[in-house]
Amino acid sequence: MRAGIGERFLEPYGRHAGKVDPEFRGDKQGKLILVTAITPTSAGEGKTVTSIGLAQALGWHGKRAIVTSRQPSLGPVFGVKGGAAGGGLSQIEPFDWINMHFTGDFHAIASAHNLLAAMLDAHLYHETEPAIDPENVYWPRTVDMNDRALRRVRVGLGGKSNGVERDSAFVITAASEVMAVFALASSREDLRARLDRLVVALDHSGNPVTAGALGATGSMMALLNRAFPPNLAQTTDSTPAFVHAGPFGNIAHGTSSVISQKMAMSTADYVITEAGFGADLGAEKYFDIVMRTSGIAPSAAVLVASVRALRMHGATIAAGLANLDRHLDNVARFGVPVVVAVNRFPEDTEADLAFVRDHCAARGIPAAVADVFARGGEGGVELAGLAMDAAEKPSSAAPLYPLSMPLRDKVREVATKIYGAGDVVFLAAADEKISRFESLGFGELPVCMAKTQSSFTGDPKIMGAPTGWTLTVSDARLSAGAGFVVMVAGSMMLMPGLGKTPQAHRIGVDERGRITGLR
Repeated sequence: MRAGIGERFLEPYGRHAGKVDPEFRGDKQGKLILVTAITPTSAGEGKTVTSIGLAQALGWHGKRAIVTSRQPSLGPVFGVKGGAAGGGLSQIEPFDWINMHFTGDFHAIASAHNLLAAMLDAHLYHETEPAIDPENVYWPRTVDMNDRALRRVRVGLGGKSNGVERDSAFVITAASEVMAVFALASSREDLRARLDRLVVALDHSGNPVTAGALGATGSMMALLNRAFPPNLAQTTDSTPAFVHAGPFGNIAHGTSSVISQKMAMSTADYVITEAGFGADLGAEKYFDIVMRTSGIAPSAAVLVASVRALRMHGATIAAGLANLDRHLDNVARFGVPVVVAVNRFPEDTEADLAFVRDHCAARGIPAAVADVFARGGEGGVELAGLAMDAAEKPSSAAPLYPLSMPLRDKVREVATKIYGAGDVVFLAAADEKISRFESLGFGELPVCMAKTQSSFTGDPKIMGAPTGWTLTVSDARLSAGAGFVVMVAGSMMLMPGLGKTPQAHRIGVDERGRITGLR
């Protein structure tokens, strides 16, 4: 196979995909290229299609390349995106299956999460030791759908026989800590240890109560057992693609599973991994969270921009370039060589494309137009050459801050150095939780910012690259199993809602059983 994976390690799932034994390792030591982007806009940047096209284009250079991608969540599929596996001649197949449940991994993750929630409430009901404080229960429930009505719920209604009445919540499955644990685990043993450490509540003495203490880990492992092997699929030109795990980049760490990345690097010359949303979110979290966990340092980064998105960040393309420049500065801060991919749309003029490339050249940044949607790998040959050249340059990839830094200072480092904020304000609820987490010994964890993807700021309406503003941290949540503390900025929700005219209005099935409306 083009992926270099023998049949004995592959379990077929239908005719077009399969699960790969987690024990598989090849004899290569490939280079990882991280694909990130400018701040997303409704005009579109095309980060996923560029990631897939770049992997395809590397094949035109005679290299074995694999793209590792997140599995799409049903929330954005039926919400805004309508699909998240590329497009045109640079998409991962089978496209509709990948966007609709695929091999059932999301169901397994949601089931494991909700089993723990059910066991926690049973523990409360039966008043089992350790005695949980109902006022300090942290573990929500989850569903893989945008549903704002579930953001705040009250459970246990209807009398004592229906459980302990208390406030609770739902998060979308992509924001579940089980998803983060699943994506970061390097082996089944690591997965088990991380699940054991999940903090679900506090006891009456203020001590953490874990999934391990509730005896939930074994059953959660059983539910996740068939999901844990990475899913192998292929692009439109048969370039191998791993599609595994799906944490969001705005409310989680935003990359495909660590185990799929390690597996791919052992059998490919180049591995293309996409980081969720803009470089202020996905890329920052890759360097500060994922790289620390996996030990995989990117050899280079590709920053995706589009002419029409740059125009939305300013009154003109020239004004919008401030957003591109901020992201380029941020990637450089992490110590890796960077290349700009200008993702081509049909309406782009040669003059506008040249304007962006010339701007990058003036900064000493290599840039190429990527026409991979229309032309597949052939449309990304120049970009692939620049990416390979960048990957051969010296790289000193490093996190932004030391783990010894206090949690609030870590937030300030990200806010001031990456987002361009002038100050950070912690609301009382967040401040109290941060102090508690530090007193419980979790102060040396990295921070995972839950922030709007649509702006450097906490306000999705503010475009460009503003400076001197104040970031408000409204809440903090401990993810001890994943190994980070989630810091919620502004009104950011861990459960999205559907818009007035969601993509769900356009999705259907034709008379031959083919799904329509995905894009």
